[in-house]
Amino acid sequence: MTHVTIADDATRGEILALEERRRQALLHLDEAALRDIYDEALIHIHAPGLTHTKEQLIEHALTRSPYLDMTRGELLIRVIGDVAVVTGPLTNRLRNPDGTERTVNGQVTQVVRRDDDGRWRFLSFQMTPIGEEVWGKLASESHTPATQEN
Repeated sequence: MTHVTIADDATRGEILALEERRRQALLHLDEAALRDIYDEALIHIHAPGLTHTKEQLIEHALTRSPYLDMTRGELLIRVIGDVAVVTGPLTNRLRNPDGTERTVNGQVTQVVRRDDDGRWRFLSFQMTPIGEEVWGKLASESHTPATQEN
């Protein structure tokens, strides 16, 4: 049985570098980098629920140029063999079709996998916008993500 562990420093560094490469590629419309960092089986779910494949996401980025800036908060990176699950906050500053801007804050889950060439590539992305918490916090909840090993 493969156990879930918190990423060691080297793996964490590799995945954080991959995330920064994603950020830069989307901001600067670097098609070659986008093709390199996304797995062929990528499924990308945007905050409003729009779902894209790798090719659709690249087309979306290149033709619409929606990304003006992205800021990540503290990321929890858990590793299961050659797969890592990355969770944490993301703030996107986005261009609207009419030229105005909007900001979307959310929590993101990303799945990356180490390919046969030893490089990490994004396999899945889903952003859930931060909305109203009608129930409020549980007594056991804090404002930081869980960091315990499973």
